[in-house]
Parts: sequence; structure tokens; C-alpha cells
Amino acid sequence: MFNRRIATFALATAAVLGSFSAHALIIKPFSDAELMAAQAAGKPVALHFHASWCPTCKAQTKAIDTFKNDPALDKLTLLTVDYDNSKELRKALNVRGQSTIIVYKGKTEVVRDAGETEAPALKALLLKGV
Repeated sequence: MFNRRIATFALATAAVLGSFSAHALIIKPFSDAELMAAQAAGKPVALHFHASWCPTCKAQTKAIDTFKNDPALDKLTLLTVDYDNSKELRKALNVRGQSTIIVYKGKTEVVRDAGETEAPALKALLLKGV
């Protein structure tokens, strides 16, 4: 009887957690492969140039984390770029500072911003890619 209750609870928990991940903003570390795959498929993707020492970047991450279960952003993938270790990418994309967010629809850049930390403005920025 006890094992059946545990199994039922485990199945219910898995179903609930699965429903959250099905409609969630996808946040991953940057990789060329992830970016190229999303762009080739015409999917919305955003790059967040983040530095661990940057208080603005930390505030952005805190705000962006509040969107993780927002169904309005469930088609968007946000790739976090290590600002300090991505000099070539920064140069190629003309990124002049940490806390820069670039939003794409497929391969087309639709918007870019640096330094925004307010959740409503960040959400509006990310929605331009969806």
C-alpha cells in the first residue's frame, strides 16, 4: 500500500514537472552549434552576453529567471554567452559591453539592448523574437 502511494506521488510529480518544461523559456549556455541550429530552423533565439562579475548582468539574470515558466516565451531559446571568454564572437557581432542582449528571428537580428534590468522591459525585448 505504501509503495503504491509513493509510485502514485512520483507519477503525479513527474506529470506536473513535465507540464512546466513543455511551456518554458529555454535557457542554455552558448554554443555555436545551438545558435546555428536555431537560426537554420528559423526559430527565435537570443544571446545574453553575461559576465559573472557584472552586477547589471546579475540583475538581468534574476529578471529573466522569472520568465522560465512564461508560456509567451516558450518558443524562445536564450543562450548565455560568457562575455570574458567570447572575444571573437563579441567582435563579430559588434558587442561592446557585457549585459548586451541580442534577439533574432532565425538569422535576422530584430533588436539589441544593453544594460536593461527591468523585467517588463526585458520581457518585451525577448518577445520581439517570438
